[in-house]
Amino acid sequence: MVLSIFVDGSGGPSSGFGFFVKETGESFYKKEPGITNNQAEYMAIISALQKFTGIENEIIIYSDSKNTVSQLNHEYAINNDKLRSLARETWDLAAKFPNLKIIWIPRNQNLAGKMLGS
Repeated sequence: MVLSIFVDGSGGPSSGFGFFVKETGESFYKKEPGITNNQAEYMAIISALQKFTGIENEIIIYSDSKNTVSQLNHEYAINNDKLRSLARETWDLAAKFPNLKIIWIPRNQNLAGKMLGS
């Protein structure tokens, strides 16, 4: 079974991040004060990868952050030290998955965004 994991994060005064698994209905959300939108997007992906480490299923992570997806897929440079550190953590976790894709989707298709109320 393919697991479709939708991630979302937001910065600002009510910052936080989370994910939603389409096939199981499982969701996760964590408030994280003082982070940026980009940091929140990375943290959402990291939390999903941590949760599903050891799963052999094909996993597709969907994010509406073009910047984050493009950075993780080595299409955009990462010029911020905090984001570079989060990207390294993401890549280390991603290496444990035999069949993982991280794909950009428009915001209006992001089931996590709807679920998390962003």
